[in-house]
Amino acid sequence: MKAIVQRVASARVEVEGRSVGEIGKGLLVLIAVGREDDEAALRKAAERVANLRIFSDADGKMNLSVREIEGAVLAVSNFTVLGDTRQRRPFFGASASGDTAQPLFEGFVSHLRTLVSQVETGEFGADMRVSLVNDGPVTVVVE
Repeated sequence: MKAIVQRVASARVEVEGRSVGEIGKGLLVLIAVGREDDEAALRKAAERVANLRIFSDADGKMNLSVREIEGAVLAVSNFTVLGDTRQRRPFFGASASGDTAQPLFEGFVSHLRTLVSQVETGEFGADMRVSLVNDGPVTVVVE
């Protein structure tokens, strides 16, 4: 699994003009499931996201996780995160098929919900519109 994690003041995902997920302060996670990923990988990814210390403490240091600030997570499945861009056209051969990826993405979200009090999602496989207000900006890659 590979995730692009952005610290946000707010984020929202829409499908066909209707909101399907919305959060305030927290993390927007664009996550891709790889062909070799399994349940152990999804659990590790969920734990890394939940415990990633990218929020500022009282001294202004990035020292707090989304759990510690009681923030939220908006998780959006996005196979393009695993795109190979060594050529001019991205190649997505490392991404799992939808049939394989969907239960693993759902498992990632389920495990994340045991770690973070509010977890919202997009709609797997849908054409989505994601909007966000970056905080920082702070953007990291979790592999």
